Amino acid sequence: MIHYTTSMKVFVDARWTRTDYHDGVSRYGASLITELNKIQPITVLIHDKKQLKFLPKNIQFELINHPVSIRELGLPRKLNELGADIVFSPLQYMGIWGKKYKLVLTVHDLIYYRHPKPPSYLTWPVRLVWRLFHVAFWPQRLLLNRADAVITVSETSKKYIIQHNITKRPVSVVYNAPSQLHVRLQKPTKRLVYMGSFMPYKNVELLIAAMEYLPDYELCLLSRISPAREKELVTHAPKDAQISFYGGVTDKQYADALGQCHALVTASLEEGFGLPLIEAMQEGVPVICSDIDIFHEVAGDAGLYFDPNAPQDFAEKVHQLEKKKTRDNLVKLGKSQAQKFTWQKSAKVLVKTIKDIGR
Repeated sequence: MIHYTTSMKVFVDARWTRTDYHDGVSRYGASLITELNKIQPITVLIHDKKQLKFLPKNIQFELINHPVSIRELGLPRKLNELGADIVFSPLQYMGIWGKKYKLVLTVHDLIYYRHPKPPSYLTWPVRLVWRLFHVAFWPQRLLLNRADAVITVSETSKKYIIQHNITKRPVSVVYNAPSQLHVRLQKPTKRLVYMGSFMPYKNVELLIAAMEYLPDYELCLLSRISPAREKELVTHAPKDAQISFYGGVTDKQYADALGQCHALVTASLEEGFGLPLIEAMQEGVPVICSDIDIFHEVAGDAGLYFDPNAPQDFAEKVHQLEKKKTRDNLVKLGKSQAQKFTWQKSAKVLVKTIKDIGR
């Protein structure tokens, strides 16, 4: 195990932690903080004390500005005054000019350069800046080259970062990892479960269109969705298709849905990682996913892959999984594959990165 002296002041930016429910970045940051705190004393940065409910009990914290506030420009001075030696952020968006400490930033993926539509929950000024930021690579390079090291969540993302020369700094892979969902497996039903956003690159339209070839199956779309986006997706639904929009579920409801489904499915055209795949596989639920590089990295031999532009190919894979031998084999492979991704392993890689730049 890697150890540090208590004199090293390590700060972690937890301001992207949600106060209601986790999204991808929120869960990634909070989970790493939990494991990192077991190895190295840290202080987290928050902007709302409600964020503490997702962080380790009694963790040291500093209450500062919201990350998209104009006060972010003064953050480096604040951290300098607090005596920070190392600062880690689970995103790349952070005030950095004038810093006297070593900085580690995270780039999850480069999806938004090809799909620049920002998340709908952001305010319109932030969405405008988001679009402008992703017009070219140079703003990203400017931020990352002011850091001392860069983290990403998969070898696939690292490959793209290097390919596009996004940074001159060393890039380490700190994998995403699943949380325990405590799924109670039951006899599989003819329900196909989707967990993820409804951004265009998620390609949910294909899953819906494919239901034309799966009249006996129900597609269960579990995630939160805006009324406008739901209305748009419904237009792609074949006549009499069984499609259910849940509008968001709790972890328990998610676990219950996985416990009785035929498979977890996703048709993404691009991803930075693919957390739902790992969550399903570790619980003994088979996955049917699009044939893209990142899913091969995450699911390995445990994935049942289909052409993300071919609804009939997806339907064929659903039917292949009806064979008990195929299902049992994928479940066994999935449980083994999922063990490669744990927050403990990821925290150790992060600690090594911190150690390397802290020398």
